[in-house]
Formats: sequence, C-alpha cells, structure tokens
Amino acid sequence: MRIRPVGAHALLLDCAEPGAPAGVDLAGLVEAWRAELSRRRDLGELTAVEIVPAAATVLLDGVPDPATTAPLIASWVPRPAAVAGAAGTIEVPVTYDGADLPIVAEHWATTVPAVVERLAGTEFRVAFCGFAPGFPYLTGLPAELALPRLPTPRPRVPAGSVALAGPYAGIYPSASPGGWLLVGRTGMVLFDVAADPPARLTPGTRVRLTNDGGSA
Repeated sequence: MRIRPVGAHALLLDCAEPGAPAGVDLAGLVEAWRAELSRRRDLGELTAVEIVPAAATVLLDGVPDPATTAPLIASWVPRPAAVAGAAGTIEVPVTYDGADLPIVAEHWATTVPAVVERLAGTEFRVAFCGFAPGFPYLTGLPAELALPRLPTPRPRVPAGSVALAGPYAGIYPSASPGGWLLVGRTGMVLFDVAADPPARLTPGTRVRLTNDGGSA
C-alpha cells in the first residue's frame, strides 16, 4: 500500500500497489482499511474529518498533520474485511423484472430465473458510494461474472433501479442517465438529506437484494 499526501490536509491510501500478487481481493483490502481507519478514529488514534473509500483507494481528509500521520498508518495492519465489516445485514426488497435480465443471462450462460436466484442469494457489501449521492457500489459477485455497460446509456433510469456493471451491482437512488444493465427495482429510499447519515447504504454495509416475489 502506498500513502500519498493530497493537498495540505489529506492523505490517499492506494491499495492497488504495482507488483501485487495476482488474485488479491482489492475490494476486500479497501474495505479492511476503511474499517481499520474508522476503528482507529473511534479510539482517538487517528484524526480525520472524512474517510472516503473508492474502488482502489481510501481518502483521509481533514488530517491536521499528514507528515506524522502517514508513517503511523503504515505501521498498522488491518483486520480482514470479513472480520472488520459491519455487523448487520440490510435486506433490500427487489422486484426482479429488469429489461436487461435476458442480456445478463446470456452473458452468464444461464437462464433468467437462475440470474435472479444468484442475485437474491448473494451477500453483497457496499464498497463505496459514488456517481450520484447515495449510489452504492456493491461487491460480492465472482470476478468472472463481470458485465459490460450498455453501448449507449439510457437517458433516464428510474429511481430505485437495481443494475449491474463491471464487477458491481448498484441501485440508482434518483432518476438519472445510466448505462448499467437493469435487473430489477426497489421502493427503498436510498438517499434522504434529512436523515443521518443521508445515504441508506454506507461503505462496509452488508446487503441482500431479496426477491420480493415479483420477479419475471
């Protein structure tokens, strides 16, 4: 892992170190560091205003003394993500009637019911949020099931749409353009500015996309 200064009061932890062994669970490593940094902050061993995970990095913002903090972090060893992750699991009720289910089934060389069964039976974890406020990037699918985005994004994807792209599953918190493959929809509100925190699914949260019985 590399630790780099970003501006005057931030550090970037880069978990995608060149030369790392093949097969490293990068999402799990990022989550392990996010959880470890949060734990250290709760214990008073780390001062940072924001801890922001991404696909391969963790950003620490609002660090008073980055030059002293960087070697301290380098001396820590995070617990595995499976141990360090959130204690509870949030069940998101999904109606699996997405327009792109047949495309997913074709890519996975299986049937639409089998796609639904796999998605509903997978325990996902929120790796990070991005793209739109409250949009969770969910990991948990095997790497070999990664999917391409649509060649041309849809001009409007309805709020609550459950979709797949690359190695991730995701849920659109609000209507927006999007090129992910649509597999279903949920009525759960994912982002509310009046809530604390505003995002319903935060990094580290375990998630199940349960079948509400309305699948295709």
